[in-house]
Amino acid sequence: MTESQHVRQFRPSLKQCVFGGLGSGIGLLGILCAVALYVVEVIIRPKKKLLFRDLFTFSPFELGLPAEEVVFPPLHGDYHVSGWYIPCPEATTTILVCPGYRTGMSDTLGMSAHLWRAGHNVLVFEYYGHGTEVGKSVTLGYREVNDFLGAVAYAKERAPQARLGVIAYSMGAAVAIMSCARNNDVEALVVDSAFATHRSAFDYNFHHVFHLPPTLFVWFVDYLLWFRAGYHFHQVEPLRDISRIAPRPILIIHSTKDSIVDPHDASLLYEAANEPKELWLVPGLDHCGAYFADRYVYTQKVSDFFDLHMRSPRLKLVSNSSTELETQEENSNDLIRDLPEAS
Repeated sequence: MTESQHVRQFRPSLKQCVFGGLGSGIGLLGILCAVALYVVEVIIRPKKKLLFRDLFTFSPFELGLPAEEVVFPPLHGDYHVSGWYIPCPEATTTILVCPGYRTGMSDTLGMSAHLWRAGHNVLVFEYYGHGTEVGKSVTLGYREVNDFLGAVAYAKERAPQARLGVIAYSMGAAVAIMSCARNNDVEALVVDSAFATHRSAFDYNFHHVFHLPPTLFVWFVDYLLWFRAGYHFHQVEPLRDISRIAPRPILIIHSTKDSIVDPHDASLLYEAANEPKELWLVPGLDHCGAYFADRYVYTQKVSDFFDLHMRSPRLKLVSNSSTELETQEENSNDLIRDLPEAS
């Protein structure tokens, strides 16, 4: 008898197959949940405590700007948003400058200084919990809409007759789009490196970090985002809101080698927007890199955009038709009611 005849072939029983499959399924489910929880915690995690060296940043003083440190309330919430208000004598316009996710207002001082020297009042602010450590969680644009609309109200209070414009970056740009769909006070928008949807931002970054298809994790991340932060992916969609901005003009800027926000999102936003609109794609640069590639060209383009649209006669934002006016008011009221109550 050969040796092979003494070897019994192993055949797992039905019970072993069932329990083995259940064990594998539970293990896979655990991995999916763990990864999803990690992603959500990264998105909403409070800003880390500042190191001593982090306090040594540029301020308006270094640039010779007559800035005032200001705080103002959001549309909803019992906290205060921090900013710098830079008044310009006899200015007829005010520009809001909005940084992005976990970015402080000092990072936008270069553009702010140029706008002030071009004859605008400037209000630069940082979204609550993103610029300085406050010990509370943040979101990727959901609650930050409250901060933006609070900034609009404050700018109107400081200069009631001034026309309002916005230049915003990254998440701040996405927030600006969603906010201006809810409020007609801003008359011209420049959005740099905005994402089209929260879901697209998640997909793009998840693939870059894990090199896995994000589809397997979407449901888990979306559920945990609602459980931990109180909102779903579909509640943060600039792509859905951008068509409401017209007839106010919008300039969309994006770098074609952006590693944080998919450059294709810029084209999606441009296609969804109504006229007047402009798309400026800057080749070969990373996230929010257009300004640093050529500061003169960038600042001149932004200044020309604001001069064209904010120093000419005001646009008529609604039709003379009473039916269209009522429809627009109803849509605006629905959007306002959807705003989150920030804590």
